[in-house]
Amino acid sequence: MAIGIMEVKLVGAKGLKRTEYGCLCALLSGKIGPYVLLQYRNQECKSTTAKEKGISPIWNEKFEFRVDSPLANDDQYKLVLEIMDHNSFRADDYLGKATIYVKELIELGVEKGKAELHLQKYRVVSTNKTYHGEIQVGITFTITKEETIEQEEYGGQKDNDY
Repeated sequence: MAIGIMEVKLVGAKGLKRTEYGCLCALLSGKIGPYVLLQYRNQECKSTTAKEKGISPIWNEKFEFRVDSPLANDDQYKLVLEIMDHNSFRADDYLGKATIYVKELIELGVEKGKAELHLQKYRVVSTNKTYHGEIQVGITFTITKEETIEQEEYGGQKDNDY
């Protein structure tokens, strides 16, 4: 049962830092090819690769995630953005991640029909908990029409107040 759609606008990043495992040519040139893995609960999306855009890539992409269960008292209502560097001849490098907790946004959206986190910058943090740049993201949560219809209908007929 879907209760809504969470739309994520991935704008760009600034000041991304290479990990100590990056190749020497990328370290010297600053030309990395970052992309973002976006994860919400059991759903995952991947941005395009900003080929050789360096430490301040721009994506300007939108992604949608289904919010399909009632809110529970757990910490699963988070959007995780993992920033990776694409490599052609070896495994991609992990640049860092940003975590955005969206439970309050969804609760407000359920109450009002729609809620929004305007474009903001979030810190990108590496595995050793050090700052590795920032990523700019906006999020909108909207209740879907299907949920409203499912609640009103019973046995193929709309439920009356009489």
